[in-house]
Amino acid sequence: MVRHLDIFGHVQGVGYRYRFMEEAQYLGVTGWVRNRRGGSVEAMIAGTAEALDALVAWARRGPPSAQVERVDVNEAEGKFAGFELRPTE
Repeated sequence: MVRHLDIFGHVQGVGYRYRFMEEAQYLGVTGWVRNRRGGSVEAMIAGTAEALDALVAWARRGPPSAQVERVDVNEAEGKFAGFELRPTE
């Protein structure tokens, strides 16, 4: 399964991407995460339904210093070898 996430709120400059990557790796999820110029965070994640559900639940909370307002989740396609931080787009 693959999902595309758009994460909104105070999610930049608070370690959100790094913690997201750590959580994804812990859960065995592949894909990527990056900041968006407008202040949001975007991610593509692939894995089992259970692992994706757990990562989406984490994304809705984020690290302690983040203030997540909403997470938009959509079905997507793709294959990823590992998990990476991508440059801001």
